[in-house]
Amino acid sequence: MSDSAAAPAVLQALDLHKTYFMGGAELRVLRGASMELRAGEVAALRGASGSGKSTLLHLLGLLDRLDEGEVAFNGRPTRRLSQSARARLRASTIGFVFQQFQLLPELSALENVLVPRRLACGMSWFRRRGLERANARALLGTVGLSDRLGHRPGQLSGGEQQRVAIARALISRPAALLADEPTGSLDRKAGAEVLELLLELAQENHTAVLLTTHDPEIAARCSRVLHLEEGRVRQE
Repeated sequence: MSDSAAAPAVLQALDLHKTYFMGGAELRVLRGASMELRAGEVAALRGASGSGKSTLLHLLGLLDRLDEGEVAFNGRPTRRLSQSARARLRASTIGFVFQQFQLLPELSALENVLVPRRLACGMSWFRRRGLERANARALLGTVGLSDRLGHRPGQLSGGEQQRVAIARALISRPAALLADEPTGSLDRKAGAEVLELLLELAQENHTAVLLTTHDPEIAARCSRVLHLEEGRVRQE
């Protein structure tokens, strides 16, 4: 990923502020956080527990609203977009991987991967479902799960479930992938395999990846390491 420094900026965050009110108390989580991600790079975001890493990812992923600042994808500002426009942009541009996998237990691995496409396609799903299913099968093959297409999450190991989650995050070919402690629920071997997969897929698909982690060994494998401290982002 040495070429990522010369790649275009996929995601830009400028002067982000976010405050929560809990029991009448004011909690200022972000106080002017700024950063950017470029195509093909994997950046690690580190910080103490409670420093606001998940809050930052939710804001970057358009899952929550900013108090101040701007988030832009491919140069397109998002703060003033309507809820429906934000949802469309999120579906087409951003992939998510969570620590606890967030797979639907009643669906097979293949069906879980297809969930974002069914939502994005709407009424055209019935016309496109053959192509979409073929794409999902191919992606599950890429993550080493060709023989697990019909298995439900409860029949898969933790590492396999996270591989399904990665395939689901990538099925719409997002420009950016946000991963919140993607190896946090896995043992060291499975975590190393998942990280290697993310690194490979980011490079192959020119996807910009931001992952949060407490593990310095994982951070050391990434293109850059960012630190969230006192509501601001600094580069290591």
